[in-house]
Amino acid sequence: MTIDLGAGSRLDRSGIREVMDLAASLENVLHLEVGEPDFPTPPHVVEAAQRAIADGVVKYTVSRGLPTLRELIAAKLRDRNGVDAGADRVVVSAGGTPAILETLMVFLHPGDGILVPDPGWPVFALSASLQQARVLRYRVRPETGYLPDLDELAALAPRARVLVVNSPSNPTGAVYDRATLEALYELARRHNLAILSDEVYEDIVFDGEHVSLSALDEDGRVASIFSFSKGYAMTGWRIGYVTGPSAFVETLVKVQEPVIGCPSYVSQKAAEAALTGPQDVLATRRDEYRARRDAVIPLLREHGLFVAEPRGTFYAMANVSPLGADTYDVARRLLLEERVAVAPGETFGPGGAGLVRLSLAGSLDVVTEAVARVAAAVSRA
Repeated sequence: MTIDLGAGSRLDRSGIREVMDLAASLENVLHLEVGEPDFPTPPHVVEAAQRAIADGVVKYTVSRGLPTLRELIAAKLRDRNGVDAGADRVVVSAGGTPAILETLMVFLHPGDGILVPDPGWPVFALSASLQQARVLRYRVRPETGYLPDLDELAALAPRARVLVVNSPSNPTGAVYDRATLEALYELARRHNLAILSDEVYEDIVFDGEHVSLSALDEDGRVASIFSFSKGYAMTGWRIGYVTGPSAFVETLVKVQEPVIGCPSYVSQKAAEAALTGPQDVLATRRDEYRARRDAVIPLLREHGLFVAEPRGTFYAMANVSPLGADTYDVARRLLLEERVAVAPGETFGPGGAGLVRLSLAGSLDVVTEAVARVAAAVSRA
């Protein structure tokens, strides 16, 4: 008897995770494949979690998240993002990744079209495929700073139900200005599209400003997703949150019940401490990421690897096309031969052909040495 394993069995794995798994089996690897801040979680956040564990605060919580945390998030959304959403319009999730899946479970029906940036984070397309949706990729190109082509989007929009927007962008580092976001919102309104706005890298902007699409939402079509992972270096704590219109939020809570049940109590207490504790850590670490970018970009230019200057996040794309057309193969070779782990560009979509993504989240010494090894490999091609 052969069992039909369903939609999940037909998914491609994220190339990032494939490289990460292979790198874990090797020694002396320079890790530029995954967005893992090398900074520790702030001490006061760790202490809050330790207190919660010592006090036995390790039980189930309500599916939508602790009321105290949701109140704090609502205040943060108002004060820092200009989003007027009360705690009743906040859902706490187990990180940004399940929040994306759950949001698309609310927005999509089988066969619906979803507009996904190309290159764009693989989870968008993977989550959409699990909903049996049609992934419609819209190109973002380095010559425009990886901003979307609005005419191209408008041509695709009649076939779609959902538009995914990611600013600051993983993998490109693009930061959309207010005018671009207003134009995207107007396009969505014209074609009656729901918007999933991935704003996980909001705290890491070097040039310009982060503008939340939820702050521009006038008719209840935007769901914005945030996370504590990047700004507060809390990747392993698995805590994020979503805000959106009331009807969306109430449906999202029902969807979250069978997906994660509820977010971790301990991680939620840690998140409360992150929001109520010193916030200077965000600017300090952002400035360190900027310094790494400013050191790496001249190296990429010098060695002919430069693609575009990231305006936010801690990523940069690098041109490795002389090493071959298959970036999955290129990433494997760089790992096995140079002991440098990078993310294959094509895992982000066809627009990543000939490129790899470099994470600048490691120390400057690690990043510069890794770039030197990649450059040496390209020069020998």
